[in-house]
Amino acid sequence: MVMGDIAVKYDVAIIGSGPGGYVAALRAAQLGKSVILIEDTELGGVCLNVGCIPSKALIHASSFFRNIEESQLFGISAQAVSLDTEKMQSWKKDVVKKLVEGIAFLCKNYGVEILKGKAFFKDSRTLGIPNDKNVATVEFDYCIIATGSKPVELPFMKFDERQILSSTGALALRDAPESLAVVGGGYIGLELGIVYAKLGCKVTIIELGDQLLPGTDPELIVPLQKQLEKYGVKILLQSAVEGCEKKDNSVILSVNPKNKGEKFSIEVEKVLVAVGRKPYSEGLQLDTTKVQLDEKGFMIINEQCRTTDNRIFAIGDITGNPMLAHKASRQAKIAAEVIAGHNVAFDNHVVPAVVFTDPEIAYVGLQEHEAKAQGYTVVIGKFPFKALGRALTMNKTEGFVKIVADQESQIVLGIQIVGEHASDLISECALAIEMAAQLEDLASVIHPHPTMPEAIMEAAEDALGKCVHQGKKKH
Repeated sequence: MVMGDIAVKYDVAIIGSGPGGYVAALRAAQLGKSVILIEDTELGGVCLNVGCIPSKALIHASSFFRNIEESQLFGISAQAVSLDTEKMQSWKKDVVKKLVEGIAFLCKNYGVEILKGKAFFKDSRTLGIPNDKNVATVEFDYCIIATGSKPVELPFMKFDERQILSSTGALALRDAPESLAVVGGGYIGLELGIVYAKLGCKVTIIELGDQLLPGTDPELIVPLQKQLEKYGVKILLQSAVEGCEKKDNSVILSVNPKNKGEKFSIEVEKVLVAVGRKPYSEGLQLDTTKVQLDEKGFMIINEQCRTTDNRIFAIGDITGNPMLAHKASRQAKIAAEVIAGHNVAFDNHVVPAVVFTDPEIAYVGLQEHEAKAQGYTVVIGKFPFKALGRALTMNKTEGFVKIVADQESQIVLGIQIVGEHASDLISECALAIEMAAQLEDLASVIHPHPTMPEAIMEAAEDALGKCVHQGKKKH
């Protein structure tokens, strides 16, 4: 890299190498653009290194461990099953390493240059990247900002990653703690809380709202809460953490149960704070550009992912909710193609979401209360996994598929799933909504038997009043 006052020129400069940044780099390079990808930490960003990939690796490992313990139901007896958390962490790191190496290979293959450093804007056409000696200068025709987000920190519980953990610290624990308090009942706290509960940790979840996963259809929470209680997880709803005292080997939290009695304290070995994430734009020096932020700090973009500065684009978490890797990747392709002169826009109707709890929760489109709030007269179809042959063969009968459709047009508005393989089932549902499918479309497509996706067909048939695998509905 050329240093100091000598600038290197690229068609596209990309800041951040997560699932938005690296995908944008590869797509722009595919389209013939010269590309530099700038990353100040690790290639792959938060998602790959300290987010969705390592968390799913630990979720799978902890579930496998738990399933061994429960295998006697199938006539399988395993003796002296032990847990080596250090080896589990090593396996997780190997998964991450392979994916990082894969991204590096693809960047090299497509001619994308990778630069380690923290970029800032000198102006709307120039970036500076400090290094040990001076500042490298990169000029660009277009820039894509993909700097993502970071965990929200509570002022009286600063992250030290030893006793007070962010999600990053929780993913790196070498040993499962004896006890863990999770502050926040959103998807990050629940996913990691369940991991450690399955490894034998006493977990307490403290949520300020009146339900876990605030904003989610309450019906989906019932099987999840039942399973959490099975794992010995204590759930404190409508409760606020108002104080924190760190001791040598424990943390004491002061908890205020809103409208439910007097304050009390709990003492745990470690605390995971998972109260949300916020956009990360620190150090970019956006005041040297025309890029504007909204009142929450998110970058304002149009349907082509272009910011208020014509040659600067933004994608991923930095642009607002939903903060999901797959949304970032879709935006990445849009931004790269717009830069290459293609007439495209982020016009997706829906963005599916998955919570990798046990059981999993996935949803796409409108939930029932959202559809009604928008003025739809809805028809609902549901099918329980307890009536599904494939679910019974796996002893995974908790959960159901729920379809929300417009009664007049029969168009599917939304689908919610809780249960085994919900994360795999939701893609068919997203496709259905993107294609404006009607209930009959889902009901008439032949689904192979016995499989989990049959539940989608059965739920559509239920909405149409012709599901043969359920008893008569009471009117």
